[in-house]
Amino acid sequence: MKAKLKKMGLLPQVVIAVLLGIGCSFFFPAWAVRTFVTLNGVFGNFLEFVIPLIILGLVAPGIAELGKGAGRLLGVTALIAYGSTLFAGFFSYFVCVWVYPHLLDAGGDAAAALTSAGTGLEPYFTIGMPPVMGVMSALLLAFVLGLGLTAVKGDTFRSALVEFREVISRLISAVIIPLLPLYIFGIFLKMGADGQVGSVLALFLKVIAVIFVLHITLLLIQFGTAGAVSGKNPFRLLKNMLPAYMTALGTQSSAATIPVTLAQTQRNGVNPGLAAFVVPLCATIHLAGSTLKIVACAVAVMWMADLPFTTGLFAGFILMLGITMVAAPGVPGGAIMAALGLLQSMLGFDEVLQGLMIALYITMDSFGTACNVTGDGAIAVVVDKIHARRHRGTVGS
Repeated sequence: MKAKLKKMGLLPQVVIAVLLGIGCSFFFPAWAVRTFVTLNGVFGNFLEFVIPLIILGLVAPGIAELGKGAGRLLGVTALIAYGSTLFAGFFSYFVCVWVYPHLLDAGGDAAAALTSAGTGLEPYFTIGMPPVMGVMSALLLAFVLGLGLTAVKGDTFRSALVEFREVISRLISAVIIPLLPLYIFGIFLKMGADGQVGSVLALFLKVIAVIFVLHITLLLIQFGTAGAVSGKNPFRLLKNMLPAYMTALGTQSSAATIPVTLAQTQRNGVNPGLAAFVVPLCATIHLAGSTLKIVACAVAVMWMADLPFTTGLFAGFILMLGITMVAAPGVPGGAIMAALGLLQSMLGFDEVLQGLMIALYITMDSFGTACNVTGDGAIAVVVDKIHARRHRGTVGS
């Protein structure tokens, strides 16, 4: 049974969990709903405990490895990837702030559903799981350790952090991700029992449509920029990357799509040796599509829940999110798991809003991954052009 669920993929499991949660809410007795509310409370407390560990275990070794043996080409690629990620985040924010007031009803039924989702039926019991440190403490410690290790020659502590990252990655892939459908089932079961699920589903459909259009627009901008820098036809460049896009839709994994992304990047005329360097690196550090999606979902949830937010607040969130995405594990739903700490500490998301963010994000997970890997091809074209110009300049001198 477990093997069949794993083969099904996370997205179908989440969709089934949402539908089952809504359907079961019509006939489940109160004691059954309270049972799942209790389980959700335990899992939510566990997430609160593990979030600082996720940040420390993923961000610290990610920064350390990024700086190890850093050369000019690595620095250029990382800077372009980070710039692309930030652009995606701010592009998503400003478009959503402009569009959502015309699509979403702030302060209406959905707002009541979101703000009251934690009330009503109470759990039978709770288990306190206080985190070992705060989210910001974990983030600052990860930065200190990661940046410090770039200047230290020894490998002992670096190896320990890499092993700790492996432990955290296994925890995410073997425990947290498999339990997410059950968690989401409990959220929608309770919403259905409270009679609030209809307005939230309407929110989901509208936000998904906006995110899809944003992804396509972002790819057009990325390849338009790549075409302008390289002097190549941007539409031909994008067309050549479509096999990588379709592969990522099916695998939901940037890492699993690397061979296809690499082959299609070379078809765009990128130097094979440079492509072999840029594509695997960007599969780790360039998550523009995921960043766009997280920002769009966060703005939607805050708008619908009548939570106050400002451009300054989201500017800080996007800047930090761009760094955190470097460490996102390459499993379906990994990016949103890495972002939970920032959603909690910077935007004030509680357990219920985090659960809705997870459900909304995973619904579009394959499209975000496809946008990520396709954009890697655009970055490779730009880096190839920069490298070629510098190489000609060196030869000429």
